[in-house]
Amino acid sequence: MKINSSLPSIFRTLSFLTIIAIWLILSYFIEHRLFPSPYNVIKDIGYHLSEGELIADTIATFTRAFISFSIAMILGSIIGYLLAKIKILDYFFDSWVIIGLNIPAIVLVILFYIWLGLTETALIAAVVLNKMPIVIVNIREGTKSMEKNYFQIGKVYQLNNLIIWTKIILPQLYPYLMTSARTGLSLIWKIVLVFELLGRGNGIGFQLQVFFSFFDISGLLAYAIFFMSIILIIENFIMIPIEKKATHWRKL
Repeated sequence: MKINSSLPSIFRTLSFLTIIAIWLILSYFIEHRLFPSPYNVIKDIGYHLSEGELIADTIATFTRAFISFSIAMILGSIIGYLLAKIKILDYFFDSWVIIGLNIPAIVLVILFYIWLGLTETALIAAVVLNKMPIVIVNIREGTKSMEKNYFQIGKVYQLNNLIIWTKIILPQLYPYLMTSARTGLSLIWKIVLVFELLGRGNGIGFQLQVFFSFFDISGLLAYAIFFMSIILIIENFIMIPIEKKATHWRKL
């Protein structure tokens, strides 16, 4: 049964409108101070945007997340590929990777804040170490599952290393890279916010802690909704299109 291509968009819109309707209804029955209406939250977003603080905090958080994400993806991909290709390294570091996957993020940030102080370096290092094992595992498994026949064809046609990487290796690793990227981004946003709450003087996480201190629910929701809106834009207009383009060859 063929599904109309417009149906997903229709149902997403209906889902969003349902959330707003439930929010409106609840705001009529719950004390405004504890559960502000959508109108008041939107008004707060406008206020913080006009003051410039929301933009500044958002830029600070996204800069930390982008730097951490880039370092974790690059290092994790290199290490994951090497572990898949060199069995001795894989045997030796497998326990390290398992520990990295299971160590709580909060432990890392506390340790790094103690060792390096309440610095940007400490925050980024903790986020990278928390994210990197996921990338390592995905790329390692992706490398191990690559189709060996393609490499035989490459040898027959005497393809150089650059062509082998761009036409044989990377296309097969794209799904694993995209899985690492999307799951990693969703994890990094949360970790960065927690770390900012614990030890930074700016950023979305820090500001949420300030709102909590003053029991400012409207401000807290304003920052949270604005932040989640940016995440949805990145997911729908950057990550998903890149993934579709990168994996298009599999449908041919």
